[in-house]
Amino acid sequence: MIIERSESQVVYAIVRAGGRQEKVSVGDLVTVDRVPGAAGSTIKLPAVMLVDGDKVTTAADELAKITVEAEVLENLRGKKIVIEKFKNKTGYRKRQGHRSELTRIKVTSIA
Repeated sequence: MIIERSESQVVYAIVRAGGRQEKVSVGDLVTVDRVPGAAGSTIKLPAVMLVDGDKVTTAADELAKITVEAEVLENLRGKKIVIEKFKNKTGYRKRQGHRSELTRIKVTSIA
C-alpha cells in the first residue's frame, strides 16, 4: 500500500505587534493593540521568526530583509473590564473600569 503525501509549504511568521508576539500567515485576521493608521492603510510588522516549510529563520540580519505587510481593517475597543476593590467593615469600596484600544488587521504578504 502506497500513501502519497502532498508536501504543502507552510509559511508563517512570528511578528511583534502592539507589545506582544503573534503567529501570522497570509490572509489571517488578527486583533492587536492599537497601531497608528486609519482603516485601509498598510503597516509593516517586524518579524521575530520565519518558518518556510522546513527552513526556520531566526537570525537578526536575515529577518531584517523580511517584510510582513498588513492592512488595517478597523480600529475598535475591547470588552469592558471592571475592577472592584472592597474591604469588609471599613466602608471602603473602589470601582474602576478599562477598555483596551485595539486594531483588527489582515496580513497581506510575507516576503
